[in-house]
Amino acid sequence: MRKRIAVPCALLALAGGVVLFPPPASSQQEELDPVKIAADTHKLVFENQFLRVIQAKVPAGGIEPKHKHPKGVTVYMTDYTIEQRSLPGGNWTRGDRRFGAVTWSDAVVHEVRNIGKTPSHALRIELKY
Repeated sequence: MRKRIAVPCALLALAGGVVLFPPPASSQQEELDPVKIAADTHKLVFENQFLRVIQAKVPAGGIEPKHKHPKGVTVYMTDYTIEQRSLPGGNWTRGDRRFGAVTWSDAVVHEVRNIGKTPSHALRIELKY
């Protein structure tokens, strides 16, 4: 009787451990972290076990190289215009960002160009999972 209970309990504990303590991020995720690859324009302003907040300020004409974001919310702090493409193989699309707008996005790997005449300023709130 104890074996029948012990095995499911052990499996449940293991599953709970994976949820509570997920495996470390892969090296590819770390390599594509915008805070690391675009440190001149992206700054970590807050982090805890649930989320992190990145401030991004890209000058007019600036480029954000290929990087990755998990699911999250972006708050636009200025008006600016970008072109971006999802990777691999996406087409460039244009987007106008407006001060005060808030958007949700799923996880993405992308490149971004600030094609407007004004610097961009955004706060990205990323969920950890």
